[in-house]
Amino acid sequence: MNDQILQQLYEFISESKRDMLDQIAAERSNHCTVVLEDIVKEFNSSAVLRSCDCFGVQTLNIIAENQEFEVQREIARGAGNWVDVHIYDGTNSPGLKCINDLKSMGYQVVATSPHASQSINDIQIEQPIALVFGTERHGISETVLKNADQLVKIPMFGFTESFNISVSAAVILSQLRNRLEASTLDWKLSQEEQVKLKIKWCTKIIRNGESVEAEIRRRILEKE
Repeated sequence: MNDQILQQLYEFISESKRDMLDQIAAERSNHCTVVLEDIVKEFNSSAVLRSCDCFGVQTLNIIAENQEFEVQREIARGAGNWVDVHIYDGTNSPGLKCINDLKSMGYQVVATSPHASQSINDIQIEQPIALVFGTERHGISETVLKNADQLVKIPMFGFTESFNISVSAAVILSQLRNRLEASTLDWKLSQEEQVKLKIKWCTKIIRNGESVEAEIRRRILEKE
């Protein structure tokens, strides 16, 4: 049914936009996902969101136990429309719930810290990867530290201890993307996942897109 829905939604957008959605969806992946834990500065989280979109990472997870998540539009450049953002908030250990959810989906949880002994080059890419970045001042929390599968750092050669969080995310995502591209792993979205994603994107492009999609879905179901 989703194929039929997508084809009908495509009638509402231009051919150039259809081609663009097809090309970008084909490069999307959930093999890597990013977790941001209580990021204080909005421009940092917004920049990471933008990097996720640029590197084809489809999901961004936000642990908002002590800091609310807000997007700076000037920084994110609309990336919030194309990347799926999952927010874990509240007072009942949202960080632990996020980690447990990711592990249940098969992810290895890789936390980043300038004090780690292992390098980002040591990350094994065969298993899906959830990269965790902690708050600007204190880094990852004890909860993440105790429950992460691996702790890694970016090799640095200067006086400064660490990169800005948004830079760290971009550096690691770029390296992982290059390694995945060179591998024989089946790490991109399946055709079925791409269709579902393109339907979601269409609803954001088309005026009253969600209502349009719901009506198309209803008509198809009536014919079946």
